[in-house]
Amino acid sequence: MAEEVPPWQLRIDELYRTESSRILATLIRLLGDFELAEEALQEAFSAALKQWPDTGIPDNPRAWLISTGRFKAIDRIRRRDRFDSIVTELKELPLELTSESPWENGEEKDDRLRLIFICCHPALPHKARVALTLREICGLTTEEIAHAFLVQPSTLAQRIVRAKRKIRDAKIPYEIPSTEELPRRLDSVLQVIYLVFNEGYSASSGNSLIRQDLSKEAIFLGRMLLELLPDAEVKGLLALMLLHESRREARSTPQGDIILLEDQDRQLWDQELITEGIALVEEALSGDIVGPYALQAAISALHAEAPGTEQTDWAQIVALYDILLVSTPSPVIELNRAVAVSMRDGPQPALTIVDDLLSDGALNDYHLIHAVRADFYRRLHQFEPAREAYRRALELAEQEPERKFLTRRLAELDR
Repeated sequence: MAEEVPPWQLRIDELYRTESSRILATLIRLLGDFELAEEALQEAFSAALKQWPDTGIPDNPRAWLISTGRFKAIDRIRRRDRFDSIVTELKELPLELTSESPWENGEEKDDRLRLIFICCHPALPHKARVALTLREICGLTTEEIAHAFLVQPSTLAQRIVRAKRKIRDAKIPYEIPSTEELPRRLDSVLQVIYLVFNEGYSASSGNSLIRQDLSKEAIFLGRMLLELLPDAEVKGLLALMLLHESRREARSTPQGDIILLEDQDRQLWDQELITEGIALVEEALSGDIVGPYALQAAISALHAEAPGTEQTDWAQIVALYDILLVSTPSPVIELNRAVAVSMRDGPQPALTIVDDLLSDGALNDYHLIHAVRADFYRRLHQFEPAREAYRRALELAEQEPERKFLTRRLAELDR
């Protein structure tokens, strides 16, 4: 018979799972150093494991852990025999563990915002922002992040170390951006969250179409950011992720094969996520300025509300893409618009748009433009150019489910 886990250990496990990123955010502010704060966090939880069985769980365990971590850091600095001025400054902070401590309430909210903005700072490379965000805010281990992105743990660890060194050497301030800086800095945060979601929703390579763990982490980050900063574009991004996620169960067969949107069983779509997403879309569209995430979410909402492909309001979707291209010019958005045009006007005018994109050269090595082009030719019954385009898409595709799908399409043309 398994030995029963004592309540104090369950409570510590729960605190580590739910509160460690908040505690870390406050320790980073108090100590001014990522690595020192991480060491202090681990030592504080180690101290709890040793002391709480005898003393009981404190009334305010988070404040206890922060205070203990801070003193552990002071001891560590003393042992290093340096940073005297830092020790003096830290010792002047209040010692009380009441709810009025300086690291509770409003300060704690700001600490979490500070941590998000520093992890997603535009001075850091994109991959480093993603790795640091998942490690420090979501609490994923280095091994878990490396596995999700199909890289070696040592490579991922070095990426995180270099990011922390960059923050330290560049003296990137641990602060919430000013009102003037916020739009640019917020865009960097939203990019990181959406990049994490997209890698989970449609993995860029490997044997799996979906990495649900990454999608869940991105939605968790979106919810956290919305709670801390109820901005219209934050609402738009969260809505977009929820609406995409609502279709997850219908996107592939039990064997992992791709099911296109038009062939999906809409009864499998998650109606709770759709309802929540549409409500957020309406809020995001109600302001004076509508951003690109809100517009993309509005397009997803039109798909979610339609009972089938033929009943989808393709004219409105094309109109939304037209607006989106004005605010956020992008060849990928133009490609998505071309697909909507093909549903509204037929494949021939859409094929002209795709050919123009290819002549510009921006998407020549993007497998999806060749897959879309092949589909347009297939629908026009021009099978030889369709075969050629499918073969080119197959050469470029790195995800195994997509390769299987393209291979099936090629086989169908040869029947």
